[in-house]
Amino acid sequence: MSATWWVVVPVKDARRGKSRLAGVLDDDSRARLVRAMALDTVAAARSAARVLGVVLVTPDPVLAAAAQAVGVHVVPEPDPAPGAPAGLDAAVLAGAAHVHATSPRAHVAALLGDLPRLDPRDLDDALALAGRSTRAHVADAEGTGTTMLTARSGTPLRPAFGTGSSARHAAAGHVLLDVPLGSTLRHDVDLPADLDTLADPGA
Repeated sequence: MSATWWVVVPVKDARRGKSRLAGVLDDDSRARLVRAMALDTVAAARSAARVLGVVLVTPDPVLAAAAQAVGVHVVPEPDPAPGAPAGLDAAVLAGAAHVHATSPRAHVAALLGDLPRLDPRDLDDALALAGRSTRAHVADAEGTGTTMLTARSGTPLRPAFGTGSSARHAAAGHVLLDVPLGSTLRHDVDLPADLDTLADPGA
């Protein structure tokens, strides 16, 4: 199995991330969770056989330092510019630009950083599927969001993250991959109910 992919993981400042969990976690607990999930996601990506390297894009200094300590490439989140993509979309594009400068022939996958139970084998399986399409994406368990966005070498990503992103990514030419619902790649943590899967190893 050849390693031909670089993975970009965009993560917001942990102190501002996962606002929908504010009702069940205080600010400090939420920040620790965001950082822990991001590092778990990064570790899984680094362990995948098809992955050449991982780029973390974040403004969070604590998370950045922890990632650099284990050999992850870290890119600061770009400042917003008028008329340019913002938020996760801008972070994804900044990470992709770093990949293109570092390894021009690599395929690029943008992987959201809230997949704490990601199995590297599930990521490898999805990347194998993604390699058959110029652009592709993986939907979350609900089928409306996106957990991974991919583009083969020489093809730019078209990120459009946020609520309902799967439909937008499909419209932008990122085909929906047939990844099983049971894949750990489809189970992100966004809502209080999602926290139950972290406490239940059998979930």
